Amino acid sequence: MKIWVDADACPGAVKEILYRVADRVQVDVTLVANQLLRVPPSKYVRSVQVPSGFDVADREIVRLAEPGDLVITADIPLAADILKKGAHALNPRGDFYTPDNIAQQLTMRAFMDELRGSGVDTGGPSAYGQADRQRFANALDGHLRRHLPK
Repeated sequence: MKIWVDADACPGAVKEILYRVADRVQVDVTLVANQLLRVPPSKYVRSVQVPSGFDVADREIVRLAEPGDLVITADIPLAADILKKGAHALNPRGDFYTPDNIAQQLTMRAFMDELRGSGVDTGGPSAYGQADRQRFANALDGHLRRHLPK
């Protein structure tokens, strides 16, 4: 199993958790972004810079991910594509995208896009906080316990 990170909008706190986890459990973590990212020196952590452009990083993650891999993303369409490949998708707030909830999330995303397009101020997500960080860390740890060889 490898961990792929949709890194352009990923909170720094999540990246820090992933850096520590990579070395602790010896799992490959690759951050994919359209900007140059600095990552700590580690045998298990690397970054891949892709050209700028709409969904370029997403397409690269979909291309590289394999069944059983884990993708960290807040991008719902990317999560849907990842699930179709048989990989797992987790958002930075600690919620897994699943075959059971992805259709509803895609529908809600489309609805919110439509509202914003008609001029309705829908606000944005709440600030990323300590509770989100803890939920993410707990979800990641549980996933790794279930899916890494013992």
